[in-house]
Amino acid sequence: MYTDEDLSTAVKAGIFTDESIDAFRDHTAKLRNTPTVDEENFQLLTGFNDIFVVIACLLVLTSVAWFGASINNLTGALAITATSWGLAEYFVIKRRMALPAIVLLLSFIGGVLSSSLSAFGSYSEFTLLSSAVITAIAAWLHWQRFQVPITVAAGTSAAVGCIVAITLASNPEAKNWMLPVLFISGLAVFVYAMYWDSTDRLRKTRQSDVAFWLHLVAAPMIVHPIFSLLGILDGHSGLFEASIVIGLYVVMAIVSIAIDRRAILVSGLIYVLYAFSTLLKTYGLQGSSSAITGIFMGSALLLLSVYWHDCRNLLFNVLPTKLQRYLPPLN
Repeated sequence: MYTDEDLSTAVKAGIFTDESIDAFRDHTAKLRNTPTVDEENFQLLTGFNDIFVVIACLLVLTSVAWFGASINNLTGALAITATSWGLAEYFVIKRRMALPAIVLLLSFIGGVLSSSLSAFGSYSEFTLLSSAVITAIAAWLHWQRFQVPITVAAGTSAAVGCIVAITLASNPEAKNWMLPVLFISGLAVFVYAMYWDSTDRLRKTRQSDVAFWLHLVAAPMIVHPIFSLLGILDGHSGLFEASIVIGLYVVMAIVSIAIDRRAILVSGLIYVLYAFSTLLKTYGLQGSSSAITGIFMGSALLLLSVYWHDCRNLLFNVLPTKLQRYLPPLN
């Protein structure tokens, strides 16, 4: 399996020309009846060997963690951190394997965070803040070395953790405002993701992968506070609440179509399913509420998938031209 970045590297090496690569992409898009930009590609697997290597890495990391933990928790966490970095030196730098890169990054970040918490020994606001700062710095160092796209999202999540920790440390009563803080942080991450998207509107380079993972981080941070404040998670799902949920999901769909990213729709889906299912149970359809909800929402999403590009065409007819310059093109 070859990525767009591999093809771009081949062009720089003089193996292919830009014209031949563009022709190949157009040919592939015609076969799939979908413009390449709408595919929302991101590199997860380069082959089954990725899965094989991940299994082996997990076995090694688990064993190393067990041996280290037999001494103390800090030693176990440091062992995971060092082993993850060492394995990445080969499987990411030399082999350029996608799934192992993601798994090793997550294990490295988890090891750093666990090491920090174990080193401080207590779970105070200062401990959480310091651990979040250390984790963010570690993520930045990992990015400088390995350039794994998900690293930026991991570092951004750590930065959000720093903001939450600082907020709590400065004012203990701020815990009552965590949902608004989370929502504002989610909007900031979304803007950051759009910045990365704007640097690669055709989605041919690693910048697009970075934006993809940032959108996955931003979406639940935006969606969860909204639906929590509506009381959906507390079982308050009457006709009024369901109508608001539908309206919000329509807005989310319009934003997703405009930026050509489906992460927002996926992150909000569980709330919509829960709200509809609870609403149907309220009206006496306890036994079949989940099935009816699944059929309705599944059919709606399938139709949206089929007519995704047509919806983008209609939306671009009303969007300002200045705004379209920052969005993925239609073709």
